[in-house]
Amino acid sequence: MTDSKITKTPICPSAELRSGGLGHRFEIRRDGVTYPAFVIRYREQVFGFVNRCAHRDLELDWSPGEFFDADSRYLICATHGALYEPQTGLCVAGPCKGQALDTLVVTEYGGTVYLGKESE
Repeated sequence: MTDSKITKTPICPSAELRSGGLGHRFEIRRDGVTYPAFVIRYREQVFGFVNRCAHRDLELDWSPGEFFDADSRYLICATHGALYEPQTGLCVAGPCKGQALDTLVVTEYGGTVYLGKESE
């Protein structure tokens, strides 16, 4: 792995994310527009998404960083109760079943979670 080919932006320390625990909120810019986003840890892997329900343009968390349901099995929309798979963002129950959250490429290296990945 060579650092000269890495194109990534630090998001948070790895230790901040516990499997099924609080997520970390941050912002991304696309086409000149700022969007809320988040990363979570699930089954010891990190996953990132734009913080916007597939049903309505609303943020998922019911309190900052609270993305998981009570069993820490699914991500849940606080407004409509839609349930999303933490690994893929696919909605498995609720008004947007079959749709998905907008995923982000995130990586973990050297104790830090990053937005982006190594360049090919």
